[in-house]
Amino acid sequence: MTITSLRNVAIVAHVDHGKTTLVDALLRATGTFRANEAVIDRVMDSGDQERERGITILAKAASVTWKDVRVNLVDTPGHADFGGEVERALTMVDGVLLLVDAAEGPLPQTRYVLSKALAVGLPAVVVLNKVDRSDARPEEVLDEVYQLFMDLDAPDHHIEFPVISAIAREGRTMVGIGTPGPDDGLDALLQTLIDTVPAPTGDPDAPLQALVTNLDASDYLGRLAVGRVINGRLRKGDQVALVGEDGLPIKRRLSQLLGVEGVNRVEVEERSAGDLFIIAGFPEVEIGDTLAESTNPEALPRLTVDEPVLRMTFAVNTSPLAGKEGKYLTSRHLRDRLEREVLGNVSIRLTDTDSPDILDLAARGELQLAVLIEAMRREGYELQVSRPEVLVREIDGHRHEPLEHAVIDVPDDYVGTVTQAIAPRKGRVSDLRPGDAGRSIITIEAPARGLLGFRSQLITATRGTALMHQHHEGWIPWVGELPTRTGGAMLADRSGVSTGYAIDNLQQRGEMFIGPGTAVYEGMVVGESARSDDMQINIVREKQKTNIRTHSADDAIKLTPPRVHTLETAIEWIADDELVEVTPTNIRIRKRLLREQDRRRLGR
Repeated sequence: MTITSLRNVAIVAHVDHGKTTLVDALLRATGTFRANEAVIDRVMDSGDQERERGITILAKAASVTWKDVRVNLVDTPGHADFGGEVERALTMVDGVLLLVDAAEGPLPQTRYVLSKALAVGLPAVVVLNKVDRSDARPEEVLDEVYQLFMDLDAPDHHIEFPVISAIAREGRTMVGIGTPGPDDGLDALLQTLIDTVPAPTGDPDAPLQALVTNLDASDYLGRLAVGRVINGRLRKGDQVALVGEDGLPIKRRLSQLLGVEGVNRVEVEERSAGDLFIIAGFPEVEIGDTLAESTNPEALPRLTVDEPVLRMTFAVNTSPLAGKEGKYLTSRHLRDRLEREVLGNVSIRLTDTDSPDILDLAARGELQLAVLIEAMRREGYELQVSRPEVLVREIDGHRHEPLEHAVIDVPDDYVGTVTQAIAPRKGRVSDLRPGDAGRSIITIEAPARGLLGFRSQLITATRGTALMHQHHEGWIPWVGELPTRTGGAMLADRSGVSTGYAIDNLQQRGEMFIGPGTAVYEGMVVGESARSDDMQINIVREKQKTNIRTHSADDAIKLTPPRVHTLETAIEWIADDELVEVTPTNIRIRKRLLREQDRRRLGR
């Protein structure tokens, strides 16, 4: 049975091709926002980090109504690190709106999200966005999109997709290739969506089956389950059964049922087959569970997502400055927070280690780990984390490691710099082609280990002009040892406060990470030495006060600005025997063993 007045659509695209902007335009055009209502841009990117980084991290749903048809829109992330969000979003929809920048064309995440959509047989509407750009090349980009569909072995009926040209920022669209006129709105896009994306199938009169695809939390309602009704009807007040991984049903009356209206959640009495739901009252619910009728519950197939490829340890902060800046300090706080994260995110795994104060977390990529650590830091947690390591896998009796596919967009002048930098990391250039406006597109394949820390090296080498996007490509035999950073660590040999006088004398021996007036402790890394071995330094030394004055000695000291590490660059820079200490106000790098005699004893 088909429900004709409903459509479920996921918006998928590469990073920064305009997904969230297009959702804003659709919400405005369909009257979801009043004409006089003040609306922030990128309303779907509601998280602080999403707005600061300019990326979507969590898949979110909105709903618009046009010509008596309700269209549920799911805005998905473009970064491969958040691919678990994309895969879950695709289980909630019947078609995708593939957004491609009319100048940049399809890029790595376009390929990634489209491959996931084609794998589950979803039809696509292709939207060429930003056709008003001065460097737009819509005809060539459309050819590249056709080529991408063929590269992904899409069946013929999926390759015959409708094409829409759009200027999402201004809410203007037209069918075919061209520039929408000043009077064109979003009617062309909405009509094409309704004509192309099939209405959801499902029998509203069959026994209830609803799949939980996401989790959320509310201060008032507790844990919320988000998902789609596959068959039957969810009714407020009915007795339903929650079937988890163990197959044992938990039966309970449905006390709270919500739906999506615009970008808001509203209480509803019923949700029937094909529709999206949000329920409260099941604190035990996990992603992939089924809500079924209570008399004879039948579970749906559980969700599967790509496995993590990186792991790192999260531990209680043990530095001498621990407990002075954060609110949550103990291993119990740390474990509770990470277990909450795992429940809402199917693409990460949490395991115990030999120490109760240290937990092992596996995830999709560095960005996903950095976003989690930054979120914890803002919530008031203090912790220390290790350098990310790749997960290895035994295949045919041999050790294999993850392979990454990366596309780097750089000015032509830096092509040689990039190819030279990737060679020692066991990377291979698989494609090199000219881009637009004096830029080139370099496609590389490299072991995931080789790309750890490569992004910050690339940004430095190209003076901030390079763009890099990567995703997991598969597994390759272990490639052996890879080079690490060239400089050793400059270590504070005592606790105190750094002085300008000490830094002035030390900065000729390496690059400093801190300025004067910074609290330090023994074993804290305060700079990178020009030599390869670690160096013990006294950074708290003060100038001796004497009554002898010479004009040369009393010249004002000249300090080079320090290299201040962000969370991402700190995690990339550290070696295996070092940790990053993260607090709400500081990011510090330290040795695992703070005392020099302890490190020497371990070395012996």
